[in-house]
Amino acid sequence: MSSPITPPLTARANLRWAVVRPTLERLAPTSILELGCGQGAVGARLAQYATYTGVEPDESSWQTASSRISGTVLHGDHHKVPEGAEYGLVCAFEVLEHIADDRGTLAEWVQFIQPGGKLMVSVPADQHRFGPSDELVGHYRRYSADDLEALLTSVGCTDVAIRRYGWPVGYALEAVSNRVSAKKLAEPAAPVSEVIEERGATSGRFLQPKKAAGQVLKLGMAPFTLIQELAPSKGIGLLAVATGPKG
Repeated sequence: MSSPITPPLTARANLRWAVVRPTLERLAPTSILELGCGQGAVGARLAQYATYTGVEPDESSWQTASSRISGTVLHGDHHKVPEGAEYGLVCAFEVLEHIADDRGTLAEWVQFIQPGGKLMVSVPADQHRFGPSDELVGHYRRYSADDLEALLTSVGCTDVAIRRYGWPVGYALEAVSNRVSAKKLAEPAAPVSEVIEERGATSGRFLQPKKAAGQVLKLGMAPFTLIQELAPSKGIGLLAVATGPKG
Protein backbone atom coordinates (compact mmCIF):
# COMPACT_ATOMS: atom_id res chain seq x y z
CA MET A 1 0.00 0.00 0.00
CA SER A 2 1.12 3.54 -0.58
CA SER A 3 -0.30 7.03 -0.56
CA PRO A 4 0.94 10.20 -2.26
CA ILE A 5 -0.21 12.27 0.72
CA THR A 6 1.81 10.54 3.43
CA PRO A 7 4.11 12.92 5.33
CA PRO A 8 7.77 13.08 4.27
CA LEU A 9 10.39 10.87 5.91
CA THR A 10 13.96 11.76 6.80
CA ALA A 11 16.71 10.17 4.73
CA ARG A 12 17.39 7.56 7.41
CA ALA A 13 13.69 6.86 7.88
CA ASN A 14 13.33 6.25 4.13
CA LEU A 15 15.97 3.52 4.42
CA ARG A 16 14.25 2.05 7.47
CA TRP A 17 10.74 2.16 6.00
CA ALA A 18 11.94 0.23 2.96
CA VAL A 19 12.69 -2.63 5.37
CA VAL A 20 9.70 -2.13 7.67
CA ARG A 21 7.09 -2.04 4.90
CA PRO A 22 7.62 -5.56 3.47
CA THR A 23 7.94 -6.92 7.00
CA LEU A 24 4.65 -5.30 7.92
CA GLU A 25 2.98 -6.74 4.83
CA ARG A 26 4.25 -10.19 5.75
CA LEU A 27 3.04 -9.97 9.35
CA ALA A 28 -0.35 -8.51 8.31
CA PRO A 29 -1.48 -7.40 11.79
CA THR A 30 -5.04 -6.22 12.30
CA SER A 31 -4.08 -3.75 15.04
CA ILE A 32 -0.93 -1.72 15.66
CA LEU A 33 0.39 0.18 18.66
CA GLU A 34 3.29 2.55 17.95
CA LEU A 35 5.20 3.82 20.98
CA GLY A 36 6.84 7.21 20.50
CA CYS A 37 5.32 8.07 17.15
CA GLY A 38 7.05 11.47 16.86
CA GLN A 39 5.42 13.70 14.26
CA GLY A 40 3.58 10.77 12.72
CA ALA A 41 5.33 10.27 9.39
CA VAL A 42 5.65 6.53 9.97
CA GLY A 43 2.37 6.32 11.86
CA ALA A 44 0.48 7.72 8.87
CA ARG A 45 1.88 4.83 6.85
CA LEU A 46 1.22 2.18 9.50
CA ALA A 47 -2.39 3.35 9.77
CA GLN A 48 -2.94 2.32 6.14
CA TYR A 49 -2.41 -1.33 7.12
CA ALA A 50 -4.36 -1.83 10.35
CA THR A 51 -6.28 -0.15 13.15
CA TYR A 52 -3.71 2.22 14.61
CA THR A 53 -2.98 3.62 18.05
CA GLY A 54 0.07 5.78 18.74
CA VAL A 55 1.50 7.50 21.79
CA GLU A 56 3.81 10.51 21.83
CA PRO A 57 4.99 12.45 24.93
CA ASP A 58 6.27 15.62 23.21
CA GLU A 59 3.30 17.99 22.90
CA SER A 60 4.39 19.68 19.67
CA SER A 61 5.11 16.36 17.96
CA TRP A 62 1.86 14.89 19.30
CA GLN A 63 -0.16 17.75 17.82
CA THR A 64 1.48 17.26 14.42
CA ALA A 65 1.01 13.50 14.55
CA SER A 66 -2.66 13.88 15.50
CA SER A 67 -3.27 15.95 12.39
CA ARG A 68 -1.49 13.46 10.14
CA ILE A 69 -2.63 10.03 11.29
CA SER A 70 -5.92 8.30 10.60
CA GLY A 71 -6.23 6.62 13.97
CA THR A 72 -5.88 7.28 17.68
CA VAL A 73 -2.88 9.30 18.89
CA LEU A 74 -2.52 9.63 22.65
CA HIS A 75 -0.51 12.37 24.33
CA GLY A 76 1.93 10.75 26.74
CA ASP A 77 3.93 7.56 27.08
CA HIS A 78 2.77 3.94 27.20
CA HIS A 79 0.97 4.51 30.49
CA LYS A 80 -1.70 6.33 28.44
CA VAL A 81 -2.62 3.10 26.61
CA PRO A 82 -5.92 1.76 28.00
CA GLU A 83 -5.43 -0.90 30.65
CA GLY A 84 -5.83 -4.38 29.23
CA ALA A 85 -5.50 -3.26 25.60
CA GLU A 86 -3.68 -5.70 23.31
CA TYR A 87 -2.43 -5.36 19.74
CA GLY A 88 -1.28 -7.65 16.97
CA LEU A 89 1.85 -5.57 16.48
CA VAL A 90 3.59 -3.33 18.99
CA CYS A 91 6.35 -1.22 17.47
CA ALA A 92 8.80 1.50 18.39
CA PHE A 93 11.21 3.05 15.94
CA GLU A 94 14.30 4.77 17.37
CA VAL A 95 12.85 4.97 20.89
CA LEU A 96 14.59 2.44 23.17
CA GLU A 97 17.92 4.24 22.95
CA HIS A 98 16.26 7.30 24.55
CA ILE A 99 15.19 5.39 27.67
CA ALA A 100 17.49 5.03 30.68
CA ASP A 101 15.83 1.81 31.86
CA ASP A 102 15.29 0.21 28.48
CA ARG A 103 14.71 -3.28 29.88
CA GLY A 104 12.17 -2.15 32.48
CA THR A 105 10.24 -0.12 29.93
CA LEU A 106 10.35 -2.87 27.31
CA ALA A 107 8.98 -5.34 29.87
CA GLU A 108 5.95 -3.06 30.20
CA TRP A 109 5.60 -2.60 26.43
CA VAL A 110 5.43 -6.30 25.65
CA GLN A 111 2.37 -6.70 27.88
CA PHE A 112 0.43 -4.91 25.12
CA ILE A 113 1.19 -7.68 22.60
CA GLN A 114 -1.75 -10.01 22.11
CA PRO A 115 -1.16 -13.80 22.24
CA GLY A 116 0.81 -14.75 19.14
CA GLY A 117 1.42 -11.10 18.29
CA LYS A 118 4.67 -9.46 17.32
CA LEU A 119 7.08 -6.79 18.50
CA MET A 120 9.02 -4.66 15.99
CA VAL A 121 11.71 -2.25 17.15
CA SER A 122 14.50 -0.32 15.48
CA VAL A 123 17.57 1.13 17.18
CA PRO A 124 20.88 2.70 16.09
CA ALA A 125 23.63 0.13 15.70
CA ASP A 126 27.04 -0.20 17.37
CA GLN A 127 28.10 1.63 20.51
CA HIS A 128 31.48 2.47 18.98
CA ARG A 129 29.59 4.68 16.51
CA PHE A 130 28.08 6.81 19.31
CA GLY A 131 28.70 10.42 18.28
CA PRO A 132 27.46 14.02 18.42
CA SER A 133 24.16 13.23 16.72
CA ASP A 134 23.40 10.63 19.39
CA GLU A 135 24.34 13.11 22.09
CA LEU A 136 22.25 15.91 20.60
CA VAL A 137 19.00 13.93 20.46
CA GLY A 138 19.37 12.32 23.86
CA HIS A 139 20.54 8.77 23.20
CA TYR A 140 21.77 6.78 26.17
CA ARG A 141 23.33 4.09 23.99
CA ARG A 142 23.52 2.27 20.69
CA TYR A 143 23.10 -1.51 20.36
CA SER A 144 24.86 -4.48 18.87
CA ALA A 145 22.68 -7.24 17.42
CA ASP A 146 23.66 -9.44 20.37
CA ASP A 147 22.72 -6.68 22.84
CA LEU A 148 19.32 -6.25 21.24
CA GLU A 149 18.59 -9.97 21.07
CA ALA A 150 19.55 -10.40 24.72
CA LEU A 151 17.31 -7.48 25.68
CA LEU A 152 14.30 -8.88 23.83
CA THR A 153 14.72 -12.40 25.19
CA SER A 154 15.16 -11.05 28.73
CA VAL A 155 11.56 -9.78 28.66
CA GLY A 156 10.15 -13.03 27.34
CA CYS A 157 10.19 -12.48 23.57
CA THR A 158 10.95 -15.45 21.31
CA ASP A 159 11.72 -16.06 17.63
CA VAL A 160 13.90 -12.96 17.53
CA ALA A 161 15.06 -11.98 14.04
CA ILE A 162 17.39 -9.01 13.58
CA ARG A 163 18.75 -7.39 10.44
CA ARG A 164 20.69 -4.25 9.67
CA TYR A 165 19.76 -1.51 7.26
CA GLY A 166 21.36 1.58 5.79
CA TRP A 167 24.37 0.21 3.93
CA PRO A 168 26.26 1.98 2.41
CA VAL A 169 24.78 5.48 2.24
CA GLY A 170 23.77 5.50 5.89
CA TYR A 171 27.39 5.88 6.92
CA ALA A 172 27.67 9.09 4.90
CA LEU A 173 24.36 10.37 6.26
CA GLU A 174 25.52 9.69 9.79
CA ALA A 175 28.81 11.50 9.20
CA VAL A 176 26.95 14.60 7.97
CA SER A 177 24.53 14.42 10.90
CA ASN A 178 27.44 14.20 13.34
CA ARG A 179 29.04 17.32 11.85
CA VAL A 180 25.79 19.29 12.02
CA SER A 181 25.14 18.07 15.55
CA ALA A 182 28.65 18.89 16.77
CA LYS A 183 28.21 22.49 15.60
CA LYS A 184 24.83 22.75 17.28
CA LEU A 185 26.19 21.37 20.55
CA ALA A 186 28.95 23.98 20.47
CA GLU A 187 26.68 26.99 19.79
CA PRO A 188 26.82 29.27 22.86
CA ALA A 189 23.91 31.40 21.61
CA ALA A 190 21.52 28.45 21.60
CA PRO A 191 22.70 26.07 24.32
CA VAL A 192 21.42 22.50 24.24
CA SER A 193 19.74 21.23 27.39
CA GLU A 194 22.02 19.41 29.81
CA VAL A 195 19.13 17.10 30.69
CA ILE A 196 19.27 14.07 28.42
CA GLU A 197 15.54 13.38 28.79
CA GLU A 198 14.74 16.88 27.50
CA ARG A 199 16.89 16.28 24.44
CA GLY A 200 15.14 12.98 23.80
CA ALA A 201 11.69 14.54 24.13
CA THR A 202 12.27 16.75 21.11
CA SER A 203 14.19 14.23 19.00
CA GLY A 204 11.14 13.49 16.85
CA ARG A 205 11.47 16.98 15.36
CA PHE A 206 15.18 16.69 14.51
CA LEU A 207 15.99 17.16 10.79
CA GLN A 208 12.36 16.62 9.75
CA PRO A 209 11.97 17.61 6.07
CA LYS A 210 9.29 19.89 4.70
CA LYS A 211 6.81 18.44 2.20
CA ALA A 212 8.55 19.58 -1.00
CA ALA A 213 12.00 18.67 0.23
CA GLY A 214 10.63 15.34 1.41
CA GLN A 215 9.54 14.39 -2.10
CA VAL A 216 12.97 15.22 -3.51
CA LEU A 217 14.56 13.28 -0.67
CA LYS A 218 12.34 10.26 -1.33
CA LEU A 219 13.38 10.18 -4.98
CA GLY A 220 17.03 10.65 -4.10
CA MET A 221 16.97 7.84 -1.55
CA ALA A 222 15.05 5.38 -3.72
CA PRO A 223 18.14 3.72 -5.29
CA PHE A 224 19.74 3.33 -1.87
CA THR A 225 16.68 1.61 -0.43
CA LEU A 226 17.30 -1.09 -3.04
CA ILE A 227 21.09 -1.18 -2.75
CA GLN A 228 20.94 -1.82 1.00
CA GLU A 229 19.29 -5.16 0.29
CA LEU A 230 22.63 -6.38 -1.07
CA ALA A 231 24.07 -6.25 2.46
CA PRO A 232 21.41 -6.94 5.15
CA SER A 233 24.20 -7.71 7.64
CA LYS A 234 25.69 -4.21 7.32
CA GLY A 235 24.42 -0.74 8.14
CA ILE A 236 23.90 1.91 10.78
CA GLY A 237 20.59 0.66 12.15
CA LEU A 238 19.03 -2.54 13.49
CA LEU A 239 15.47 -3.75 12.97
CA ALA A 240 14.23 -6.56 15.19
CA VAL A 241 11.03 -8.57 14.97
CA ALA A 242 10.03 -11.00 17.71
CA THR A 243 7.06 -12.92 19.02
CA GLY A 244 5.67 -11.49 22.24
CA PRO A 245 5.84 -13.30 25.59
CA LYS A 246 2.21 -14.38 25.26
CA GLY A 247 3.02 -16.19 22.02
